[in-house]
Amino acid sequence: MSTAPVRVAFVTGASRGIGRAVALRLAKDGRHVVLCARSAGPLNELKAQIEASGGKASVATADVSDSASITAALEGVIKQHDRLDILVNNAGITKDGLILRMSDEDWNTVITTNLTSAFVACRVAARAMMRGRFGRIVNVASTSGIVGNAGQANYAAAKAGLVGLTKTIARELGSKGVTANVVAPGWIETDMTANLGDDIKNGVLSMTAVRRLGTPDDIAAAIAYVTSDEAGFLTGQTLVVDGGMTMTS
Repeated sequence: MSTAPVRVAFVTGASRGIGRAVALRLAKDGRHVVLCARSAGPLNELKAQIEASGGKASVATADVSDSASITAALEGVIKQHDRLDILVNNAGITKDGLILRMSDEDWNTVITTNLTSAFVACRVAARAMMRGRFGRIVNVASTSGIVGNAGQANYAAAKAGLVGLTKTIARELGSKGVTANVVAPGWIETDMTANLGDDIKNGVLSMTAVRRLGTPDDIAAAIAYVTSDEAGFLTGQTLVVDGGMTMTS
């Protein structure tokens, strides 16, 4: 009797925050999760945690801002497993500042890390997914890329770019059984938001219908569905997970 294949998922920025929660959720759902970040230490700890819970995981270190590095990591995974079913481009950084003071370096660093890295990863993954006639690509964006945010010209531009990139990939690969979608978190309790002042937090909460910040698990739940076998008719979409903060009438 044949059994369904174990889906292989590659998650960038898996060492903490949203990426870590996504990795744990996908492993719980029966995926073999390849954990990707620059440093192996936290990834090895997460791998041990997943395996202790009966899941499957492996580690692939890479610097996503280096095209050769992320390409080599993905190609290694594809060669080892002879497949790649799920790609979650989650790794990202911020270098905030008002546009009048933003340097070329801060602009380029954020664009390279948050947008170009996703393009490179999608380009590598697409070949394996097309060959297997199945694929789920998720690019993690942000509400900043949808409505903008003062002091985040680089970050908002990169995240908005992910939306256009994802829609194009959806059109190019849809007939091959590959979907591509964006998950756009709102304000989530992570290391990146831990140092927000009370005034900012209270302001965010006042604009959020559910009156709380999101959690990494909220985003992981959304990504779990978007990458599932059942989500084959969902592509080219931006799923905004923000507690109702940016909804319009």
